[in-house]
Amino acid sequence: MTEADGTWSDEAEFTTLDEQVGGADAGEETALAQPVLAVVGRPNVGKSTLVNRILGRREAVVQDVPGVTRDRVAYDALWNGRRFTVVDTGGWEPGATGLQGAVAAQAELAMSTADAVLLVVDATVGATATEEAVARVLRRSDRPVLLAANKVDDERLFAETASLWSLGLGEPYPVSALHGRGSGDLLDAIVTALPEAPRDGERVAGPRRVALVGKPNVGKSSLLNKLSGEERAVVDSVAGTTVDPVDSLVELDGETWRFVDTAGLRKRVQTASGAEYYAALRTRTAIEAAEVAIVLLDASEPLSEQDLRVVSMVVDAGRALVLAFNKWDLVDEDRRHQLAKEIDRGLVRVPWAERVNVSALTGRSVRKLAPALRTALRSWDQRVPTGQLNGWLSELIAATPPPVRGGKQPKVLFATQAGIRPPTLVLFTTGFLEAGYRRFIERKFRERFGFQGSPVRINVRVREKKPRKGR
Repeated sequence: MTEADGTWSDEAEFTTLDEQVGGADAGEETALAQPVLAVVGRPNVGKSTLVNRILGRREAVVQDVPGVTRDRVAYDALWNGRRFTVVDTGGWEPGATGLQGAVAAQAELAMSTADAVLLVVDATVGATATEEAVARVLRRSDRPVLLAANKVDDERLFAETASLWSLGLGEPYPVSALHGRGSGDLLDAIVTALPEAPRDGERVAGPRRVALVGKPNVGKSSLLNKLSGEERAVVDSVAGTTVDPVDSLVELDGETWRFVDTAGLRKRVQTASGAEYYAALRTRTAIEAAEVAIVLLDASEPLSEQDLRVVSMVVDAGRALVLAFNKWDLVDEDRRHQLAKEIDRGLVRVPWAERVNVSALTGRSVRKLAPALRTALRSWDQRVPTGQLNGWLSELIAATPPPVRGGKQPKVLFATQAGIRPPTLVLFTTGFLEAGYRRFIERKFRERFGFQGSPVRINVRVREKKPRKGR
């Protein structure tokens, strides 16, 4: 039984639950567009630690190794009643090449698209040639720029921050991201510098949230770049390039979607350590925060236990699901035949999932993802009226009654769809319904009403036995 199962004793509970349902699905509030603060600086100056201090929670992945943050990553922040978005970036080094060059490009793009920029400098080192190069770029920008002198962990370092006036970016704010020293003054300055609304007119309110998940090196970042039409996520042939979830607003088939590219999930979170462990937790959080997940599978390789675990995470979280089989350009006729067998055997839990065969490399069929996402989300939001549901269920049970249990046959007296996102049915019965019969009801329910692409939960409430009165 699931945690939503329970008991009932009075028929009035039928109508009470049904009446509650109407007000429960008003939907989430539409997210308002927020101004954006980009946090930039050299590698290992403490940008992600300072981001966590600004957020007031541990979100950005932090490790005492340069270069842990590689993509630009967006988080929601709140200070003194003002909401804004903080974009953490990889370390910026002028003239960087290869993977580091891609990271630097992400930081530069964040600077150009933000509403304000926070340059973080290591106060124990002072202004380096890199900071002077960044300052020259920022002085030409029409965005407000703030300067944070980080790692001021004791009073003796306060005097050292005065030298940072030479960067020409105004007053340096001495802070200790690790201990919180000076963070309040910095936050006050940030909300003062940010405009009331974002300048970027393309940032729209409330796009549907899509988590892009899968095992390492399956092509998630490549697919995101193909969808967005730009090098939005850092891509490298080395597995595990993405560490943080990466937010992207992507225009797809005439609609804006918020995609979150996530770190590849290891076999078990417990086997990860350091940055990989926290990245796995962020991926789990990204799935919880999404409405629909695209699970990317490598069609050229056999389905692994890892793939199935990712699918199970999405289903257990109650999110709509699209299965995208990537690298389809590498699949020949023999592999297609073998893959069909693997799907029948391994993905038996999700025969209802939307499926799309794509190639992130060539762009094959990536535009088919938008219709699949819409179908899955429509099902995730779908509701069946109580009268129609009970009429259908009565006919089904009359034709195929529940199996006898303990010498008695349970009866289903009433049913209602108690929720959406995911669709959840509650059956009021006189006895427990076996798991197999619940699956039978779900299968017939889908045959009649659809719900392609969305999980459906079926909960049972069994009538309480009233104690006999003493003679």
